[in-house]
Amino acid sequence: MKAESVKTSPRASSRCVGVIPACGASRRMGRDKALLPFAGSTFLARAVRALDEGGCDRVIAVVRADHPPIRAEAEAAGADVLVNPDPGDGPLTSLRCALNRLEDDDEVEGVVWLPLDFPLVSAAHVAALTRADVPDAAPLALLVHEGQRGHPVLFLRPLFAELADPTLEGGARTVVHRHLVRAHTIEIDEPAVVTDVDTPEAYTALATAHGADLG
Repeated sequence: MKAESVKTSPRASSRCVGVIPACGASRRMGRDKALLPFAGSTFLARAVRALDEGGCDRVIAVVRADHPPIRAEAEAAGADVLVNPDPGDGPLTSLRCALNRLEDDDEVEGVVWLPLDFPLVSAAHVAALTRADVPDAAPLALLVHEGQRGHPVLFLRPLFAELADPTLEGGARTVVHRHLVRAHTIEIDEPAVVTDVDTPEAYTALATAHGADLG
């Protein structure tokens, strides 16, 4: 189905929080992905807007303490900012920071996890998750394009403790694989949800394909 066509369910009125890991080293890209310009915005600002307009009650950007420009960009885009004290251990630490902040908020039923590598994700793609008819037995919801799992991912509250477990190895992907058989999947026609922009070559290809000025 197209991302604009989603089935509304009672879960659509529940609270979901968008989470963006924005404290990676961007070693493959060679510059901070969060601040990369694209189509009159930045990767970070586009992610915040997609989550906000896609039905998330609030958006949290997790940043490094040593990079004020990323914090400023996140705040200007309207995100709440958390500082990851140990970003070197990978993006899962950013998700844990957010889950720790949300630990006492029983009204939050899910987190929508959106890495910065997917700048073509729109509000409609996020809404496909936040407004979907997710069965009660499903602990997560995944967007799929032509058989390939994409982003963002909706992790529901039953998985919060597992994701926050400090002994978890392999990142959030491990949790996805553990529960894949019960995951609710949503087919998306557009390739945006699987378009991973993580290298200078992919970034240039993005501009070529979309006629964008990269600045």
